[in-house]
Amino acid sequence: MGKKDKKYKAALEQFNREEAYDISDAVETVCKIAFAKFDETVEIHVKLGIDPRKSDQTVRGTTVLPHGTGKTPKVIVFTKGDKIKAAEEAGADMAGAEELIQKVKDGFSDFDIAVASPDMMGEIGKNLGRILGPKMPNPRAGTVAPDPAKAVSELKSGKIQYRADKTGIVHCPVGKVSFGTEKIVENLKVLLEAVVKAKPSSSKGVYLRSIALTSTMGPSVKVDTQKAAAFAGVK
Repeated sequence: MGKKDKKYKAALEQFNREEAYDISDAVETVCKIAFAKFDETVEIHVKLGIDPRKSDQTVRGTTVLPHGTGKTPKVIVFTKGDKIKAAEEAGADMAGAEELIQKVKDGFSDFDIAVASPDMMGEIGKNLGRILGPKMPNPRAGTVAPDPAKAVSELKSGKIQYRADKTGIVHCPVGKVSFGTEKIVENLKVLLEAVVKAKPSSSKGVYLRSIALTSTMGPSVKVDTQKAAAFAGVK
């Protein structure tokens, strides 16, 4: 058994894997059992009561975490004219029009988020639709914006995107272990409130089906969904 396996096994022995914790206790547990030498990211995984195959049950949006995620995303911006300089001044890692489209088309992929002004979407869709995939700028995610500089500023200061994958699960970073329990809990409250608010009207039954918290290298800790629902303001 390697060192990683031993540390993982030791982490499992420090909490009850079958117990569903309230948010605060779950965060505290995740931070306590984190064992990597680097500052691990704390992530939440939320299974929703939706049918992601139906277009009217898509869950996707953005929210600003009060303490950020601990990681500054790399953002590129597809835009024209004076907006290129404005985006760069706002912190864009790269900005441009046709030349940036060609760069991505040629294989450039060292970015986390793509932002675009509306007038660029036709060219982006035609040239990069299949290439960008989930990174495709989208109005619902706030990444198609008439003021791309403002969008960049928000993304750099803690605005995150969340979306349910094809299995109906939302995966999101909510901070670093070094943040401590209080800051991570505050981030979680904002994120869960946003996800609950995004519940499709066609979704019936229990919306928050299961929730787990984990760190980058550590085991997952179950969260009490009823307590989490109350925490997020579900009535």
